[in-house]
Amino acid sequence: MGIFSEFREFIARGNVIDLAVGVIIGASFNKIVDSLVNQVVMPPIGLLTGGMDFSKLEWVLRADDPATKASELVAIQYGAFINTLIQFLIVAWVVFLLIKGVNALRRQQEEAPAAPSPSEALLTEIRDLLKTKP
Repeated sequence: MGIFSEFREFIARGNVIDLAVGVIIGASFNKIVDSLVNQVVMPPIGLLTGGMDFSKLEWVLRADDPATKASELVAIQYGAFINTLIQFLIVAWVVFLLIKGVNALRRQQEEAPAAPSPSEALLTEIRDLLKTKP
């Protein structure tokens, strides 16, 4: 079996295609969460903190030298980290709710009694007929 036919067989598996779809949807979801955090969540938080923009917060370790044109700024940008942390918490919360919903659906399916197979139904009918005869 050639490497290309093996690769084609690998790609044709359902779980690989499902994974690709999940990655694409996840990337799009990341953009949605980024927009939610930066344009919906952070502005009210900034307003409550006196108009502070969290994404610009930083600890300057070495400032720029005005005598040179090159940027020599060395800073720990903890504000961007706070934004990223909020994004992570939102994604984690959504994934938690999604998993919780899927688990609830699975529990409902497990609790519902399975319908008898055709052979079980036939055997039950025969048993009931035999019980009614003296």
